[in-house]
Amino acid sequence: MLHLALRMAAHRITALLAVACAVLGGAALITTTGVLAESGLRSQLPPGRLGGADVVVAAEQEFHPRGDLPIALPERATVPARLVDRLAALPGVTAAVGDIGFPAALLDGRGRPVPVAQDPATAGHGWSSTRLLSGARVEGRAPSGAKGVAVDAAAADAAGLAVGDRVRVVANGRPAAAYRVSALVDAPGADGGVWFADGTAAALAGRGAGGEGPRAGTVDLVGLRAADGAEERVADAVRAEVAGTGLRVTTGADRGEAVAPGVGSARSLLILLAGSLGGIVLLITGFVVAGALGVTIAGQRRDLALMRAVGATPRQIRRLAAAQSTVVAALALVPGVAVGYLLAGRFRELLADREVLPSELPLAVSPLPALATLLLVAAAVQLSARCAAWRTSRMPATEAVAESRSEPRTPSRARTTAGLLLILGACALSVVPLLSRTVLGASVTSVAGIVAAIGLAMSGPALVRSAGEAVVRRLRPGVAAPTWLALSNVRAYALRLSGVVSPLAMGVVFVLTYTLTQTTVLAATSDDTRTGTLAQYELTAPALGGLPDGTLSAVRDVPGVRAAAPAGTTTVVWEYDELGEPAVESSSAMILAPDARGVVDLGVTDGGLDRLTGATVAVSAEAARTRDAGIGKRVRLVLGDGARVDARVVAVYDRGLGFGPVVLSRELAAGHTTTGLDQRALVRTDGTREAGRALAALAADRPGLAVASTAPDATGADAPPEVWVNLAVVVVLLGYLLLSIANKLVAATAQRRAEIAALRLVGTTPRQVRAMMRREAAVIAAAALVSGLLLSAVPLALLGQGFLGHPWPAGPPWLLPAVAATVALTSYLTIELPTRHALRTPPADALRTG
Repeated sequence: MLHLALRMAAHRITALLAVACAVLGGAALITTTGVLAESGLRSQLPPGRLGGADVVVAAEQEFHPRGDLPIALPERATVPARLVDRLAALPGVTAAVGDIGFPAALLDGRGRPVPVAQDPATAGHGWSSTRLLSGARVEGRAPSGAKGVAVDAAAADAAGLAVGDRVRVVANGRPAAAYRVSALVDAPGADGGVWFADGTAAALAGRGAGGEGPRAGTVDLVGLRAADGAEERVADAVRAEVAGTGLRVTTGADRGEAVAPGVGSARSLLILLAGSLGGIVLLITGFVVAGALGVTIAGQRRDLALMRAVGATPRQIRRLAAAQSTVVAALALVPGVAVGYLLAGRFRELLADREVLPSELPLAVSPLPALATLLLVAAAVQLSARCAAWRTSRMPATEAVAESRSEPRTPSRARTTAGLLLILGACALSVVPLLSRTVLGASVTSVAGIVAAIGLAMSGPALVRSAGEAVVRRLRPGVAAPTWLALSNVRAYALRLSGVVSPLAMGVVFVLTYTLTQTTVLAATSDDTRTGTLAQYELTAPALGGLPDGTLSAVRDVPGVRAAAPAGTTTVVWEYDELGEPAVESSSAMILAPDARGVVDLGVTDGGLDRLTGATVAVSAEAARTRDAGIGKRVRLVLGDGARVDARVVAVYDRGLGFGPVVLSRELAAGHTTTGLDQRALVRTDGTREAGRALAALAADRPGLAVASTAPDATGADAPPEVWVNLAVVVVLLGYLLLSIANKLVAATAQRRAEIAALRLVGTTPRQVRAMMRREAAVIAAAALVSGLLLSAVPLALLGQGFLGHPWPAGPPWLLPAVAATVALTSYLTIELPTRHALRTPPADALRTG
């Protein structure tokens, strides 16, 4: 069977090339998705400043919902400081260090911040934390007293500092103070930092045992060094010591998770991205591979029918079709998988460049994605090939031979009915954005478009034949011969034509729905944010890790300032009941004070932001409706550091798309963020230039402050990173679709050599043949565009109505002309070039080999 399959494949190279390209591209995309998913589950950050610790004890930074993947909690949770002494007393422990991190920055001679670490919000540490560094070289001595400090060697070089120099330091929002540099620390891979005496660090961070702050008497983590050969024994003893406390003990490669809790959210993003991308990739890959195999095996119907005539059983025919397809797929799988690993690397670089992923987070590379790709693609090829050969294998031999040069007169009623039902189902799915004005609701639009395109592929032959018959009946008697031939081919070969129209229409649907969904959601979000932001300016201090104390009072004293309020962002997990079952959702949440109503307008419909005090929240109208969270109701939340709170709803607002489903009061979030500092201040002025200049002058006089306009950037430079990621996904998938469609059209045209030769033998000139094929190309392009637009119209109209209030989406005006030009050019080139090649072959030779 394998030998016969290879012989058949050798005579159909052009047609099988379409299958090879479809498999290669599909394997690359599936492998890429698999690598991203595996990296989200297994990738680890390097241990960084914990490289010298053998065992690390830290709080759990994940929320584990029942029956679902864990949700990362990006705010640093704390560990009781008293645990340090208990763990230090365990056998085999040579050093136990309670590490703390807090905002710290150096100032140069001009008062400008000097970068000392990648994340200024956790750049400050106690001197004892240097014992957790790996291979650190220290020049000088440990800082002592309240005014001694050790500095990262690279930062000292940038600032021109040496041991004994004096330097101004801004620590945890306090005013800049002068310190003497007692040591320079060079620790490769530790990301730098500023080290104070332990008592000074605890006081600056508000962690002292006798303090009154919300995090007094705590440390971020405990790092342990063990005697040689005692690492495993110490780790086991530590696990026994902290059992039942909710603390997590990590060793080896897992230590990197304790360095920065935010890495967990980055890994979760990879899992979510792979999940959302995987569904579209599998749908498109299956559709393209099945279509390519359908065209290939349709061209072999005569060979298969003759084999039936000489005694081959239906099962042998299907096995033969599957065997030759598998051989071709096997040849394309290896380069496809290799390209997938390379594509995953490029995609990770894109995510890192857009600051969606930490640049240090590597991809997890293993054979598992390749194995999954092999199984999925092999199953798709086998199933598609057997389905394509099913009709020919089941027909009586004489009927199979008679039909091998034509098509079935009547398209399958079951197939047509199933396709129409899918289109109706897609229309029903399109209603979701009207019911749910959320990102999840909008994502249904692109899925509905793809489902409708699959329905078109199934019902296409009947629709094309009906349309062709209607057009041919209305042709005028004097119509040109090429036009009459082209339209007659449309009617007689509806299955063949729909096989090339459907993937083109899917490309149109995919580009329009996927792209316009992103732009419409972005436009609606921007409209909510722009309308709801009353402040013209925002003040931030990114180099300091947060706004210094006293910034707000200083801003309010600036002439022309009408209102100023702090604002921040954190992550919450909302626990609620859905249809009687427990459900959770992780989302970003704003942190606002009662005076925020002077700088933001959330579109409050019930309650008021002035009630945001204590354990209270405001929720969006969508969340209030779907989660029974109206005014006065209590909601269960898990804050960004894992703390569970029971908060009362005091306001309901309309602009949830721009401001998120929930807003926390400042008091509720206090003590549950990594730094505890305000992230930014929103400022509303009287609108005069003098007020803007005065605000800029204030920022210039205070180290590290930056002032910016809250107006959206018209160039799109401030678009969320997800927009650029989604754009890259669209480009890659569209490239795969176009390549596969082009190969499929080339293969379908190349298989018509015998038809073209027969036309030439009865007197049709090469010019008339080319004219006929060009008209067919025009019919294909027009049919693909019209059907693609019709299938996209309902989902996009309902999306626009639900999100923008009018039945059309938001998007670039050039998108539709670009799609139309691409479809027309693809149809013309992929039909014109094979036709010219076929005309070079003498008709008799073409009939003999066709």
